Parts: sequence; structure tokens; C-alpha cells
Amino acid sequence: MANKDAAFGLKPIGKIGQNADNNGLSEYDIAASATAIYFQDPVEILATGTIGVAAAGDTTILGSLNGVFFTDANTSKPTFANHLDASNAATDIKGFVTDDPYQRYEVQSDNSGASAQTDIGNVADIVYAAGSSPDYVSKVELDDSDLAASDGQLKVIGVSKDPDNNELGSANVNFVVTINEHFLKQEAGV
Repeated sequence: MANKDAAFGLKPIGKIGQNADNNGLSEYDIAASATAIYFQDPVEILATGTIGVAAAGDTTILGSLNGVFFTDANTSKPTFANHLDASNAATDIKGFVTDDPYQRYEVQSDNSGASAQTDIGNVADIVYAAGSSPDYVSKVELDDSDLAASDGQLKVIGVSKDPDNNELGSANVNFVVTINEHFLKQEAGV
């Protein structure tokens, strides 16, 4: 049976080890910008001290966005959303991020069927594609062609248990990953 092609970004699924998994979210400032951030998009700390969407090859990822809170600039009403529109002009935007360095995520591979058991333990960068309406969920995938022994944003640690997307050797397998190049595990600053 073929895997379902439905990218969804970095979906938090638990933590490594036997510690309590409360999937806590940390709050970070987001500046009004021309760039949208979708639900479960990988985010990074910017030089401005705020967070923004991470791109393929960026050297550190903080985690995945799980929602935002802001005061709507047009209605003056407090607003929760699973994503941030590019046109949002609010000055008090807060993003909620799964930023634990030991968080495990599920992510879909962009491969054409080359996945194998030997991919586990390798690292790869992400492939960024903007989410779309009506659900505003991320379309980020793992760059299967980039799998290597070193120098990658994500580390593959397993294969999904989802029966619709766990067939190795078929396109669009879902991998279980951790963030290999995590902001909170790096020695250097922004």
C-alpha cells in the first residue's frame, strides 16, 4: 500500500527518554512581518531577538510553532490562531513553540520511494513550502535526497507507526526525528 502524500510540518509526538512528557510550549515574541508562519512550521531565533520561520540550511532551529496570540490591529480584540498571517500588523504577537531539545517530531519525507531502514541515524535538512488555507498547516518536509551522516537540521531516529505512512521504500514515508541543529544545544549565539 502506498503512503499518503500529505505534508504537515514538524508534528510533536513526545520526548526522548522516560521523563514526563507535558509537551510544554514556550512563549516567544514575533515581529510583524511580510512572512507568514504556519502551524507546525519550524522556527528559529532571529538577530532581532524575535522568532521567524526557519528555512532549509539554516544552522539552528528552535522548534515548531503551535499557535500565536495577539491583539488584532483592526478590531482590538485578543486573538488566538494556529498560524500567523503575513499581513498581521499587531505589535504584541506571541508565538508558542515546542522548544525542548529532546522533543521528537514526525515529519513526512519528500522522497520518491528511496527510503530505507538504513536512513535511521542519518541527518537531513528540511524542504520548505508555505502552508495553505483553509487549515494553514505547514507543508515542510524532510529532504530525503540530503540524508547523510553529518550536517543536517533533523536527525532521523525512527519510522512512524501511522499505518498510512510507514511503508519504507514507498514515497512520502513519515519519519520520527529530533532537531539535530537545535538552538538550545548550540554553543554560539544568533
